[in-house]
Amino acid sequence: MAVGCFVSTGRSLERAIERVRLAEELGLESAWVTQLAGRDALTVLTAYALRTERIRLGTGVVPIYTRTPATMAQTAATVDELSGGRLRLGLGVSHRPVVEGWHGQTIDKPVSEMREYVTIVRAILAGEDPPPGAKWPTGFRLVGVDPRPDLPIYVAGLSPRMLRAAGEIADGTVLWLCNPEYIRDVVVPEVRAGREAAGKSPDGFDIVPAVPAAVVDDPAEAFAAMRRDLLTYFSLPFYRAMIERSGFAADIERYDAAAGDVDAMQAAISDDFLRALTAVGDPDGVRAGVARYLEAGATSPCVGPIPGTDFEATLRAAAP
Repeated sequence: MAVGCFVSTGRSLERAIERVRLAEELGLESAWVTQLAGRDALTVLTAYALRTERIRLGTGVVPIYTRTPATMAQTAATVDELSGGRLRLGLGVSHRPVVEGWHGQTIDKPVSEMREYVTIVRAILAGEDPPPGAKWPTGFRLVGVDPRPDLPIYVAGLSPRMLRAAGEIADGTVLWLCNPEYIRDVVVPEVRAGREAAGKSPDGFDIVPAVPAAVVDDPAEAFAAMRRDLLTYFSLPFYRAMIERSGFAADIERYDAAAGDVDAMQAAISDDFLRALTAVGDPDGVRAGVARYLEAGATSPCVGPIPGTDFEATLRAAAP
């Protein structure tokens, strides 16, 4: 079990690099980058790799529909080589507004398409001929690069089906908005079932939840920032289903009833939801919040910044 961090680049790539260097100095185990609409996550990890020595580096996550399996494997092999074998390749499905609206692709059968994608990427990284693909047929093979068959692949999961698939085909899962209770009651059992179906032990499978965290005098300030950030997620079908399964269907109902009134939509996100999700307060409060994730079965909880708070102080609080 180890604690890591999510370090987004925000407006300054150099500041993000310095935060990753601080995380490494503090003894945090890993640093992860989410693929959003700004800088490319794998390119950012290259910058992190060139300025650090030990800390593991992960994508949390890159949508599979934004790169072909051949391009993903080729890029991952390059970044892993540059980092000295520190890459954790986190892959996800994303959402239709991103996949269709930004990239002109389609999500048809997300679980089966993830299985196909991971199988092809693994084969390419191992230096093997990729198997036939229905959505991504390819004959690509790496040339002039040593095979990297042990490069860890993580699959982002929210639904029970995707989490079970992650247990079968991946080395870990990356989670967002999954509170400790959801990890204990849904993530761990589904991952274990997937491992058993594949004839694998659950030992060594990495469960990596992002934990919004902040050292603050007044948690209400952090909660207000979180409410602003979560508005979009409460509108996305995959997250809505997970939030309902987490026991917060009432929050979804209030959010829907407030449609069009941004203040009321934010207010629909309850303190109970935010207390369950976050690790906020004084340094002891941050550590206690992270500990709840470990106790629920997470193996590598990763603190992430809450806008408007001192993330360096949060990294120091979360450090071992």
